[in-house]
Amino acid sequence: MEFNEEIMRDKLYKLLGDLPLKTEIKCNTLEVLDKGKYILEVLELELNGEESVPAYFVRPKEDGVYPVVLYNHAHGGAYELGKNELIKGAEWIYKEPYAEFLTSIGYSALCIDMWCFGERRGISERETFKQMISYGKILLGMMLFDNMRAIDYLETRKDTDLSKLTVIGASMGGVISQWTAALDVRVKRCVSICSMFDFEELIKTNQLGRHNLYYTVPNFMKEFSTAKVNSLIAPRIHYNFSGKYDTLAPVSAMDRIRNEVSAVYKAKGAEENFRLTVCNCGHFETSYMRSEIKKLLES
Repeated sequence: MEFNEEIMRDKLYKLLGDLPLKTEIKCNTLEVLDKGKYILEVLELELNGEESVPAYFVRPKEDGVYPVVLYNHAHGGAYELGKNELIKGAEWIYKEPYAEFLTSIGYSALCIDMWCFGERRGISERETFKQMISYGKILLGMMLFDNMRAIDYLETRKDTDLSKLTVIGASMGGVISQWTAALDVRVKRCVSICSMFDFEELIKTNQLGRHNLYYTVPNFMKEFSTAKVNSLIAPRIHYNFSGKYDTLAPVSAMDRIRNEVSAVYKAKGAEENFRLTVCNCGHFETSYMRSEIKKLLES
């Protein structure tokens, strides 16, 4: 059966629960800090009409218009970290934090605190999930809504070039990157690290419970799969890096996902735009991954 991306994208969006109405984007700049190697803007964004969204925007020190990355932070049980992953890094991120890395190659970047993380923590993920679902809302859906509205915010800035808009993230951040790219065609390139979490394989191996509640989407398996979500990114560039020893993303699913997604890219004449690379590592970014990401961003 032919893969109709517009119909599937609409169906995927409807799985995200009852989302807020789109309201006017507002930004309150709290601080502008010289971090030595780059400029850090501390922001408070109004994206969803329900609660403010703390965010960091980093840019090179020289004024100009720069290509931009929407950086999505991971979970890792580090609820206090959130957007600070952009500027501080994390144990699953290779050495240099992405704020330094991206600005050093001429990029700016935005990272928001997802629901339950950073300055939005206080109510547990479990409590947030249960409260939201009681009203027909889905935690992942609310995260993705904020993320796509963050792109709306980037469009208001005169110092950002969205012609190569790239989403990057590891673990939960990689999932959010994949789904954001699948749902929003304004995203031109997706880089997801240690995040090819295949529902089918996780259920088969009784490992779905190892993932946190944000990765719960009612009715998802009725029509979708991890491969189908990633197929919606085609023909746009998507580099996924997975770990052979990453038990959160079973390597046993990778060939099946690669074959299914590659077939969609091939049908669109863009087979070279999808890469699923399995590295000899666990649940973390490696030096090889970072070097390949650098090559992509500089291309």
